[in-house]
Amino acid sequence: MKWYEERACRFSAWAVGLLLGAALLSPTASHASPSARSLLILSFQPVELEREEQWLGEGVAHLLSLALANHPAFILVDLVAVKRWGQPEVRGEKAVVETARKLRADLVFYGEIRRDSGDLRVIPRYVELKAGGGESRALESVTLSDGGILDGLGGLPLTYVRALRLPVSDAEAARMERAATPTKSLRAFEAYVKGRGAALLETQAGNEAAADLLAKAVELDSTFVAAQYAVGLVHLALGNRWKAAAQFRASVQLDPAFPEPYKALGDLFLAAPRRLFDQAVEAYQKAVELRPFYADAYVGLGDARAAKGEVDEAVASYQKALRYNPDNPRVYMSLGKIYYSEKGLYYESVNSYKRALELDPQFLEARMGLGEVYEDKGLYEDAIREYRKVVEVEPQHTGALYNLALVYEKVDPREAIAQWERYIQVAVPIPSEKDWVDVARQHLKKLKTQVEGGR
Repeated sequence: MKWYEERACRFSAWAVGLLLGAALLSPTASHASPSARSLLILSFQPVELEREEQWLGEGVAHLLSLALANHPAFILVDLVAVKRWGQPEVRGEKAVVETARKLRADLVFYGEIRRDSGDLRVIPRYVELKAGGGESRALESVTLSDGGILDGLGGLPLTYVRALRLPVSDAEAARMERAATPTKSLRAFEAYVKGRGAALLETQAGNEAAADLLAKAVELDSTFVAAQYAVGLVHLALGNRWKAAAQFRASVQLDPAFPEPYKALGDLFLAAPRRLFDQAVEAYQKAVELRPFYADAYVGLGDARAAKGEVDEAVASYQKALRYNPDNPRVYMSLGKIYYSEKGLYYESVNSYKRALELDPQFLEARMGLGEVYEDKGLYEDAIREYRKVVEVEPQHTGALYNLALVYEKVDPREAIAQWERYIQVAVPIPSEKDWVDVARQHLKKLKTQVEGGR
């Protein structure tokens, strides 16, 4: 059950050489668009707010993320990465800068939300990181009436953009303002924020709680597109691919200009058991048509084109992904797959996977790929180390558990027995693992016979 075999790119040797020269060495691929910077958005610290209002601090951060994804000057740090590192316990400048450096951010948007004489007041701040540190700056505070919280926050993203003196077209401003007011229902937005927070825990219980909360948000406002899309992400995390696809399509129907669901549909098509590469290409193309600087969608488009054997188009997509986000770990993971599976370039493959992991140490798919390269080269201890790192992060990761058992068969049959038993215990309840569980049981039976016979 090789991880890279599930979506291996079918590139010719010539294509790999072209990709090496064009995607990595091209001046346009070596840096992002001139003004693009990595942006970390932290939740705003609730000060003197009652317990039932404290979610608003996370809410401000979510609104900023929804809106600023529509401006080409920002490469948003993934919310999952922020959650993994944790929010700074002390919101002083030093703690914010340290967190930003860990996450390779150039900018940090953060602040406070507090009660002041009965009114809600938002105090936005930002830090631009420089070689010697960074200086925190405060923007003009925003006062919110209890009946107009969402409307009052709608202008905050543009306030940040203008404070940084960034160019913004009328179309970009309109998209940001629209994204910053995703619903008129404060109760629906509260359910959305809490649901997104639960999903970011990346646990079964968290995803189940998120599904309930996000469903409530949609029930309260059926036109809440971001919530519809978020429901799809949770269904996908829970393994309900059909429900996820239905939610992504519902999002597209509600707002055909919302690019994220198209990219998500592309991912689903690309990973489907049937060869739905044409559908994947169409979905990714729609996503980048709506957001021309959508780096992750360009990576997906490159993978889909590569799977179809469309070399020139795939190379162009990877180049664009690197242009808009030179620190995108998915590009390097894709390169790692291509180098080894199609060209047999061991060192280049390992270095690409390591680069992906340097950018995102918890990028499990890249770590699995690196482990499989080591395993295939007979470097079993190195492979075991990588698979174990995956299991440390995600103890129920069936791919890593399965591969661990296979590798231990080469070096330690008794430990292999333990690993097969662990894999079977985890995988039995998962319908998609049924065939692999049957194979695992055959391995286990054979090993037990060998070990007992050798006593």
